[in-house]
Amino acid sequence: MATLTNSHPMAIPGAAVTGWWTAGGARPRIGDEAVGIAIQRVGAPVALVDCASRLGVGDGGVVTLGGDRPAGADAYRLMAFAPALLPERLGDAAFCGAHGLRYAYVAGAMANGISSADIVEVMARGGMLGIFGSAGLPLDQVELAIDRIQRNVGTLPYGFNLIHTPNEPAIESSVVDLYLKRNVRLVSASAYLDLTAPLIRYRVAGIRRGADGAVVAPNKVMAKVSRTEVARKFFSPPPDERLQALVREGFITDDQARMAREIPMASDLTAEADSGGHTDNRPALALLPTMLAVAEELQSRYEYRERLRVGAAGGIATPDSAAAAFAMGAAYILTGTINQACRESGTSKEVREMLAKATQADVTMAPAADMFEMGVKVQVLKWGTMFAVRSRKLYELYRSCASLEKIPTKARAMLERDYFRSSLSEAWDKTRGFFAARDPRQIARALRDPKHKMALVFRAYLGQSSDWANTGNESRKSDYQIWCGPSMGAFNEWVRGSFLESPARREVVTVGMNLLVGAAVATRANWLRTQGVSLPAEAQRFAPRELDQLQALLSQN
Repeated sequence: MATLTNSHPMAIPGAAVTGWWTAGGARPRIGDEAVGIAIQRVGAPVALVDCASRLGVGDGGVVTLGGDRPAGADAYRLMAFAPALLPERLGDAAFCGAHGLRYAYVAGAMANGISSADIVEVMARGGMLGIFGSAGLPLDQVELAIDRIQRNVGTLPYGFNLIHTPNEPAIESSVVDLYLKRNVRLVSASAYLDLTAPLIRYRVAGIRRGADGAVVAPNKVMAKVSRTEVARKFFSPPPDERLQALVREGFITDDQARMAREIPMASDLTAEADSGGHTDNRPALALLPTMLAVAEELQSRYEYRERLRVGAAGGIATPDSAAAAFAMGAAYILTGTINQACRESGTSKEVREMLAKATQADVTMAPAADMFEMGVKVQVLKWGTMFAVRSRKLYELYRSCASLEKIPTKARAMLERDYFRSSLSEAWDKTRGFFAARDPRQIARALRDPKHKMALVFRAYLGQSSDWANTGNESRKSDYQIWCGPSMGAFNEWVRGSFLESPARREVVTVGMNLLVGAAVATRANWLRTQGVSLPAEAQRFAPRELDQLQALLSQN
């Protein structure tokens, strides 16, 4: 049963009180259930009152903060009070305003179209932001996605991924050309270690000065980073030498170059903690405050008209983790892995079912296909697949062997039997055919450099392993590459026993709204605890609800 705590002066008879609640003769509702219902109805304020040393809930009425007991009134001592907290009040209102959002919630880009057009569209209609996962897709497929999304969402918000491709810079440049041609106004820049010419070209294209004298940059960049040195580059203006190069090329004028020095490369930066896919496994509790400090430092240095904002990603999969991110100052939250497990994602039913069984410990690091030679890793699901073990073996062979021909006989037989299911010579022929269409320069380099040839063949396996997962290729299930962070396990634990336990019932907007409403509940519970009351456990637990049930919690009545 809910009781008043004795650990706070306000709970001691005769001590200073928070205030008073009067309701014209109405009596408070008493009991754990009443307290829980009141806290979870986030659309209405909650007043917890002293009912003969038991905790009660005052419905309606008048709350007086501080002061003496109202004369002649049937007043109850107010022990704690929390105002209404609608989910659209979480995060930074300026972020929502800048992007035309109702909620400070982003479904981040997962490559190969896993963050699908379906996700982008339903997020837009739900007042949230979806980023299409264009990384790894052929240019014609990206353009088809642009066609569909622009046709279906109209003026609603959306974004597209722009991933750094150090081994294939021409691809990155072509994607930027496409975005500029098709007026894609927001990109999520990911996997960048430094600013590149295509990225800067995207940011400054069409830059002008408005009637009020402020610089207007039509194209917005939302950077996703985990290192402070990279964050500083995104929160700074474009490098002057890069701008001068664009002036010489005739892409911008001298006047536009001067304007570009007044804006950051990105006003919004996502602090990427321990996430699925590319990650440095940073702890969010350390990373987010550090990135916020960087933002404050560079805001003070450059005095931008629009304040720099930092969002949080990695590990956000429950109401408590969402509430924690907002409490630490996140302008918005970004989710990834849990969206892959939803019906609208661009992966297969088989992958969704595997993700629904994952625990927090069922993840590991494995070599990344796009930055294989650099030793960059991605976080993947290790349950139900041999991908992590096999990909690490490929990297070991790449480091120890000078060429495909130098691979030891036993290892070569294993690769041909278990990995490629063909001879290495046939694997090279297939790889060569792929790059003949994608980037012929890679073939020319491979013919000169046997080590690069080996890297291309190994990268082909890594790349196909993601495609096998997305298409649900049963014959290749042991090779599935499924990007996954520990948040997936946390989500599964939270939804166990609810309608969201089934992969078939998981929808991105329903998941997002549950996290946001649940975060509002957790925030209010925390406000009440800090005022010295001891809450029943059930009042602090938020179970998943259907959208109509969530809407009822937002009511002011």
